[in-house]
Amino acid sequence: MVRFPESARPILERRYLKKDQSGKPVESARQMLQRVASHVARADAVFGASASEIAKTTEKFFKMMANLWFLPNSPTLMNAGRRLGQLAACFVLPVEDSMQSIFETLCHTALIHKSGGGTGFSFSKIRPAGDIVSSTAGISSGPLSFIEVYDVATETVKQGGARRGANMAVLRVDHPDIEAFITAKSDPERLNNFNLSVAVTDRFLAALKKDIGFELVNPRTGKSVRNVAARRLFDLMVQSAWSTGEPGIIFLDRINTANPTPALGPIEATNPCGEQPLLPYESCTLGSINLASMVTSKGFSYSRLKRCVQTAVHFLDNVIEVNKYPLAEIEERTRLTRKIGLGVMGFADMLIKLKVTYDSQEALKWADKVMGFIDREARLASSRLARKRGNFPAFKGSMLDRPDCSHMRNATVTTIAPTGTISMLAGVSSGIEPLFAVVHQRRVLEDEVLDQVHPLFVQIMKKAKLYNRKMISQIARNGGIQDMDQVPNSIKRLFRTAYDISPLWHVKIQAAFQKHTDNAVSKTVNFPAGATIEDVAQVFLAATDLGCKGITIYRDGSRAAQVIQTTRQNEKSTKVTPRPRPEQTFGMTQRIKTGCGKLYVTINSDSQGICEVFAQMGKTGGCASSQIEAAGRLISLALRSGVKPHAIIKQLTGIRCPSPSWQNGTIVLSCPDAMAQVLKQAANTETAPIASAGGVCPECSGMLAHEEGCLICKSCGYSKCN
Repeated sequence: MVRFPESARPILERRYLKKDQSGKPVESARQMLQRVASHVARADAVFGASASEIAKTTEKFFKMMANLWFLPNSPTLMNAGRRLGQLAACFVLPVEDSMQSIFETLCHTALIHKSGGGTGFSFSKIRPAGDIVSSTAGISSGPLSFIEVYDVATETVKQGGARRGANMAVLRVDHPDIEAFITAKSDPERLNNFNLSVAVTDRFLAALKKDIGFELVNPRTGKSVRNVAARRLFDLMVQSAWSTGEPGIIFLDRINTANPTPALGPIEATNPCGEQPLLPYESCTLGSINLASMVTSKGFSYSRLKRCVQTAVHFLDNVIEVNKYPLAEIEERTRLTRKIGLGVMGFADMLIKLKVTYDSQEALKWADKVMGFIDREARLASSRLARKRGNFPAFKGSMLDRPDCSHMRNATVTTIAPTGTISMLAGVSSGIEPLFAVVHQRRVLEDEVLDQVHPLFVQIMKKAKLYNRKMISQIARNGGIQDMDQVPNSIKRLFRTAYDISPLWHVKIQAAFQKHTDNAVSKTVNFPAGATIEDVAQVFLAATDLGCKGITIYRDGSRAAQVIQTTRQNEKSTKVTPRPRPEQTFGMTQRIKTGCGKLYVTINSDSQGICEVFAQMGKTGGCASSQIEAAGRLISLALRSGVKPHAIIKQLTGIRCPSPSWQNGTIVLSCPDAMAQVLKQAANTETAPIASAGGVCPECSGMLAHEEGCLICKSCGYSKCN
C-alpha cells in the first residue's frame, strides 16, 4: 500500500510521474516507487548480488518509500529508471581567474541545470573590478559581472520544466569586491536565479570581536589592497540581510575543519541552499527520513528508525552507482569520496505527536538525541557497506582514516537538506522547520482554493471536541491560532508557527542538529516584519557562537522596501523608491456595483506580493473615470514603494460619495471604498496562512513561503531550489 496523502496527487502528476507526449501521466504513484526501487537496487549486482537478493532489496527499498519512512531527493524520484537517469540534486563547480575557466564552467552549469541539478560556485578567485588584465592590457570587470552572466544563462536554460535553475554564489569576506557583493540584491531585479553567501573566515570573526580593521586581499596577487573595519562589513551584511534576506553566511574555516578529505583540496562553496559543502566537481546524493512516521502509539520507535537508517544508507550508496552523471569530471570526483547526505523531515510534526513545544529545552534534547542516533547508525551502516564493497577511494590519508575507523564507504553520511516538495508528498512539515501555518490554501481547480488544515490540529481539536469549520476560516484569515480564545493554551503551544517562534530559538534548533551532521543544515530563520537590524545581528552572532556552519534569514515582507546606506560615514537614511513594474504579473478582476455604475477592479501580484491595482467603470469617460484611473496609479505606486496593502485599505475605506450602493448585503460607499473592499479581499487571501513571506508562485499563483533557505509553494509544490 502506498501512503501518499490526497494532497500529494497533483504534485505527483505535475512533477514526478512519467507522462506521455500529451503530458498525461502514464504511471501511478505505486509504479513510480517501484521504478525507483528496482533501478536503485540494481546496483547490488555490481557487488555480486544474485537476482533473488536484488529482488529482496527492491522490495525493502519500495516498502521504505511506500510507508513514507524515507524519500530520496527529487531528481531520484523523477529520473531513476528513465532515459535521463541523473539522480543527484547538488553540485559545486570550480571558477578560476581566467576566461576559459569561467565560460567552461558556465557550459558545465547549463548541462547540470538541464539534467535537474543545482549548482554552487565560489567566485573568490576572480580578480577584483578595476584590476589589471595583463593578457589584454585591459581592466577586470570583477566577479559580480560574471555572476550576472551566469544568472542570465540560468534564466535561459531553466532546466527544461521539471526543476528550475538554482545557483549559489559564494565570495570570501576578504575579497576586495565584497561590499558590492553584499549589496548586490538591493536591486530586486538583479540575480534572481542566485542565492548569495559570504564566506566568513576565522580571521574576520577575530577582527570583528576585537573591533579592529580587516585586510581585503587581491586574489590575483595575494597582497592586501586596503583595510576596512570588520564591524562595518558585518553591519553591511546584517543590513542587507534585514532588507532583502540576503546574503547568507557560511563559516568557511569551520566547514574546512570538518572537511573529511583535505588532501583533495579546500572546500570553497556549497550547493544552492547551503547545506552541502562540496569540493569542485563533487555531487551529493540526498534523502530524508520522515521523523513523524517514527512515532507510534507506543512512543518514538528507535528500532524502526534504526532499520530505516540502515536501508537508506544502502539506498543512497547505490544511487552513486546507478547515477548517470552530466560530466565525466563529476563522476570521477563523486566516486572518489562517495558523499551521501541522509537527513530528516517532519521534525515539527514529530514534536507535536510527542506533545513537545518546538521552542523548548525538551525539543533541543529530542533534536540532539534523534540526530545523534541517526548519525551513529548511518556511520555504522556505511562501515558495514565498506567491509563488503570497499572504502571510498580517497579514504587512505583522509580525516576518517584513523585507528577507531578502519572502514567507511562514504566520506560523509548526514546532511539536513531542503525537503520542500518531498515533505509535501509525505504530508509532513519541511525538514527541521517549525510549521509555517496551521491552515494552508491549496488550489484544486483553476478558480477554486481550499483551506487545507494541518491533520494533527484537526485530530487534536476533534479529540477535545472543539473543532468546527467556522474556526478554520478564522485561522485562515488570522494566519495563526495564538490569539484565538477558543483554542486551549495546551494546544496553542504545540502549533506555534515560524513567526510565533523567537529567531534565536530557530538558531538553537539548527545548532542542535548541526552538532550531529557531517555536512550542514538547511534552515531559514524567520523574522517578523517589525524585527530590527539589531535582531538580525544577534542571530548572526548566535550562529557563530553555537557552531552552525551557515545561517540564512528572512524578514517577513522585507523585499518590498529597501534600506539604503549613504556613502557618508556613519550616516544612514531610509529612502523609498518604487520598484519597476514587473514584466509578468498574476491577478484577478472583480466586478463591484457602485452608485456610479459597475466598477471593474483588477488586483495584480508578482513574486513579491500585490504590486498594482487597476479600476475601470463599465461606462467610459467623464471626471469619475479619470479620478478612478488616478487612484489606481497612486495605489500601484504606493504598493511598489513598500506600503502595505492594509495601510492603503485603511485610507480608502469609508470614503463617501453622494450615491452609495449595495452588493451582496454590503454597502459600497464610493468608488474608492469599492477599490478598498476588493483590495482587502485580495490582501486577506494573500496574508492568510503564508502572509507576504515570499511573493507569488510562478506556476499556480499561490503564495510562496521562505523555508530551508528556499522559496516553496505550499499549494502546488513548486520549489525554487528543490
